[in-house]
Amino acid sequence: MLHTFEMQYPIIQAPMAGVTTPKFVAACAEAGILGAIGAGYLDGKQTQAFIQEVKKLSAKPFAVNLFVLEEPRIDIDVLQKARMALQPFYEELGLSPVQSVMSKDLFEEQVQAVINEEVAICSFTFGIPTANTIQRLKEKNTYLIGTATTLEEAKLVEAAGLDAVVLQGSEAGGHRGSFTEPMTLLTRNELLRQVVGEIAIPVISAGGIISKDDVTEALASGAQAVQIGTAFLVAEECEINATYKAEVLNSKPQQTTITRAFTGKPARGLINDFTERMKDEVVAPYPLQNHLTTTIRKESMKQGNKEYLSLWMGENSYLAKPGTVKEIVAKFL
Repeated sequence: MLHTFEMQYPIIQAPMAGVTTPKFVAACAEAGILGAIGAGYLDGKQTQAFIQEVKKLSAKPFAVNLFVLEEPRIDIDVLQKARMALQPFYEELGLSPVQSVMSKDLFEEQVQAVINEEVAICSFTFGIPTANTIQRLKEKNTYLIGTATTLEEAKLVEAAGLDAVVLQGSEAGGHRGSFTEPMTLLTRNELLRQVVGEIAIPVISAGGIISKDDVTEALASGAQAVQIGTAFLVAEECEINATYKAEVLNSKPQQTTITRAFTGKPARGLINDFTERMKDEVVAPYPLQNHLTTTIRKESMKQGNKEYLSLWMGENSYLAKPGTVKEIVAKFL
């Protein structure tokens, strides 16, 4: 994998949807690791334009990550209760409640963009694409990576014919890649121990990797590479809002939680007023909840109000240190 994709180091930049920009992905590729576009919230045209921008900034291979989603069944009662739970937040921010939450299937458009642009690597979160999609991508020699949070999921990724799997430990920031029920939380090391030797495809370890020791341990335990997200959130080239970056740098141990409140999918982020008040409230399934909270998050970002922002970060965020991407990579070597 290292030689095939011109990676100097066995490190993949986590494809953080809503965080990655062309400049950031290209900087990661140029630093000798695998840059990755988090395309989860983009449509087909936006995905293609993003890919083209990265190509202008770097000639090195990079990955595109897509969300594999089932069309949610819209339960009007659940949707109404979810809206009511968010009403106080709309009012506090001076917003009109979101009325329309039409869900569109953008996955096929995104796959076509990956094919059109002949992207070297495509990874998937929240599930496994259809056999037809896998075949079409393989015909273009695209290297395919799945995401798993349990041994069962890792076996399903291998059985589907994907080339490698990211094993996402419970420490990981952002969305859980789980696609089987019930959601199981295994630490990075527990998951690696369970999976290595049980499947033949390469495994990539992810979740809370923040130091050189973490990388060394993962590789010694059978991982072919590691995937790192939170440590790169504070990179100079990472173009997230200053409020978000400051919250990562100022975070403390045990300050994150897994919540469905922002998007309808479980994700790890900083505990704040929103996550606490929404603990026992009705939440619509993804992507409906995501649509319902979009204006809340946008307005909070505008106001610099950290209490209503989805500040995704891993359990070890408090150990993240600023620097350029190259400087941060050097700390792992």
